[in-house]
Amino acid sequence: MKVGYYPGTFDPITYGHLDIITRAANLFDKLYVAVSYNPIKNPLFTTQERVDLVKSVLISIENIEVVESKILTVEHCKQLGASHIVRGLRAVTDYDYEFQLNSINREISSEIDTVFLMTQGKYSFLSSSSVRELAQFGGDISSFVPDIVRIAIDKKFGR
Repeated sequence: MKVGYYPGTFDPITYGHLDIITRAANLFDKLYVAVSYNPIKNPLFTTQERVDLVKSVLISIENIEVVESKILTVEHCKQLGASHIVRGLRAVTDYDYEFQLNSINREISSEIDTVFLMTQGKYSFLSSSSVRELAQFGGDISSFVPDIVRIAIDKKFGR
């Protein structure tokens, strides 16, 4: 059984993430979508809120399990039996960061490989931080996130 692992902060989950997730779900028998706790970032949503939103958005995809992660990605992969880390690439600028991350992960565990998927061109500019910033200033984010996520963001900003 081929098991993949797609980690991210997902603050919030966007259509760009969904593009990568749905395509990765077709590559693996099981795909873990790991909502990561990152103490360096200052998230809009709590980890549990992000887990709940991601689960709500992905409820119809049967071979996906949403999990929370507070440990190193490769260690979580080993615990869950995942052989591949899935990473999305938006543009050339993502490549440098992802190359470094992949090199570190391979040094920690050579058994875990990384699969890179290029996002669709229409999502190549999209990031969670840009969605948060746009929403903070009252911009329309409906073309970037599912309705359930837009509603949750509006609530966070008191709308």
